[in-house]
Amino acid sequence: MLKNTTQDIEALQGKKFDQNLTRRDFIKTTSLGTLGVGFATCSDAIKAQAIKTDFEGIITKEDTVSYKDSKLPVYVAYPKDAKGPLPVMIVISEIFGVHEYIADVTRRFAKLGFFAVAPEFFYRAGDPSSMPTMAELYSKIITKTPDVQVLQDIQAVIDWSKGQGVNPNKIALNGFCWGGRIVWLACERLEKITTGIAWYGRLSGDKSLNNPTHPLDGVNQLSAPVLGLYGGKDTGIPTQQVEKMSSLLKEQANNISAKNSKLIIYPDSGHAFHADYRPSYNPSDAKAGWEEATKWLKQRGF
Repeated sequence: MLKNTTQDIEALQGKKFDQNLTRRDFIKTTSLGTLGVGFATCSDAIKAQAIKTDFEGIITKEDTVSYKDSKLPVYVAYPKDAKGPLPVMIVISEIFGVHEYIADVTRRFAKLGFFAVAPEFFYRAGDPSSMPTMAELYSKIITKTPDVQVLQDIQAVIDWSKGQGVNPNKIALNGFCWGGRIVWLACERLEKITTGIAWYGRLSGDKSLNNPTHPLDGVNQLSAPVLGLYGGKDTGIPTQQVEKMSSLLKEQANNISAKNSKLIIYPDSGHAFHADYRPSYNPSDAKAGWEEATKWLKQRGF
């Protein structure tokens, strides 16, 4: 899926890593349930996961969102003793799919009172954790997962969630890396989304049949405000690109969602600074970004 997702691959194939580093060297495959889709754990990742969210006070499960010919696997977490309809949080992964870090973040949102859902968008193309090399992960999984399909999946999750006793007027998205870009696109193209949080999602890049447009192309179409969190040392997303998006957002005089969007650059961080299982993790900026995200959600009535 275009060059904008190679930032994740490059982050793992940089000076500290052998370019022949395999997917199985990075993450050990395991099953979290019985859906038949390989969810990966970070228990033996390059860097041990720093944050462990327990299951106290929440319910977690795996489920399937069925629509048309699709059977989308999802990891779900929500408060055990919820009172009233819950707001929805859709957690959108990096190129590695739903592994333990993404599941942990989903539980973190459940602890905040959300009906949190992490879809496994790559299930049609294959299991990301089964790819023997990062290059094959990119060529066989990511490039075969078109934007329109992902957006249809998100819409299906939104529609499905309405039958789960949630508040249909409070729908938020949170995405990392590949998922950060998807957050921007969803907030530009889908209705009924309240807000989005995009962690270091690419804003521009090469175009293809599966990736015909990028976030910078659809600023004037934003129907939900986005909080963008970026690293000043991210070589895959130059600060000039973030600053261009900031300028375009301010220029949209007739688009309140664009004008209400906000971008923050953390000058001491690179790409994936929130990923607490990777060497890129910056604890202080990750904490600051999470606080900005939770404040952002509260400001929007969550």
